[in-house]
Amino acid sequence: MSSSLDLPGNALVAMTRDSLLALRMVLFRDVGAEAATLLQEAGVAGGSGLFDTFTRWLSDRGYGAPETLSAPDFADRATEFFRDAGWGSISVGALDSVATIDSHDWAEGDPNFPLEFPGCYYSTGVFADFFGRLAGEPLAVMEVECRSMGAERCRFLVGSEETMQRVYEEMGRGVSYTDVVAQ
Repeated sequence: MSSSLDLPGNALVAMTRDSLLALRMVLFRDVGAEAATLLQEAGVAGGSGLFDTFTRWLSDRGYGAPETLSAPDFADRATEFFRDAGWGSISVGALDSVATIDSHDWAEGDPNFPLEFPGCYYSTGVFADFFGRLAGEPLAVMEVECRSMGAERCRFLVGSEETMQRVYEEMGRGVSYTDVVAQ
């Protein structure tokens, strides 16, 4: 059993956190708000490869396929995988009608690179594809708290496209995401 990820064998590359944050900063500087969409699309494009790597990682450790794990086992293995991949630790949970992914050390969120809005756009794309593959249906992901905004954690909501659209619209009207998902 290997204790680290085989980057070339899984079509992965290592990139420093500073490079990722600089890429985000440059995209926003040069293309404006469209940078969010570009980063999300890039994340979605990498989601399948990351999910395949996670599947092999589980198998190499004798855990079986992702969809065969209990929810607590999946959460434990996913946090171990993302931490080993350099992204940070995650906590997978639920909040009424959506799943939550929380991280106090997520690589894309950084208080040293302050933003006005949640800024882990690449991660939302990755998570949408990754967790959509697990669920067997398209899912949407929205970051509602971000370390780049001064929050203690990055918090992502995972749910159906309709639910996430409703959350987005209601938050735009000033309703808190916790109130929206409780409805």
